[in-house]
Amino acid sequence: MPQNTFGRKLKGFIFSSQGFPLLLMFSVISVLFVLFRMKSVELDYKITEVNKEISRARLEQKELGAKKAGLLSVNNLRKLAKRYKLKQPIQGQIIVIPDKEK
Repeated sequence: MPQNTFGRKLKGFIFSSQGFPLLLMFSVISVLFVLFRMKSVELDYKITEVNKEISRARLEQKELGAKKAGLLSVNNLRKLAKRYKLKQPIQGQIIVIPDKEK
C-alpha cells in the first residue's frame, strides 16, 4: 500500500500546475541534449573524413613530386634527348625560367 500512495502523490505532482512545466522543461532539455550530442558525433565523423582526405592528398603530392623528379632526372633527360636526336643548346638558346614552387 505505501507504494500506491507514493504513485498517487507522484501522479498528482506531475499533473499539477507546478509539476507539469518542470516535467515538460526536463523533457525538452533531454531531447536537446541528445540532439546536440548526435550533431557533435556527426561533426567528428566529418572531421575525421576530411583529415583522411588531407592525408591522401599529401601522399599523392609526395608521389607526384617523386615522379616529377624522376622524369626531370639527368639520366632520363639524356635518354629522351638521344631518342629524339637532340643536341646540346648553344649559349643563345638557353632561357632560364624561375620555378614557381620555390
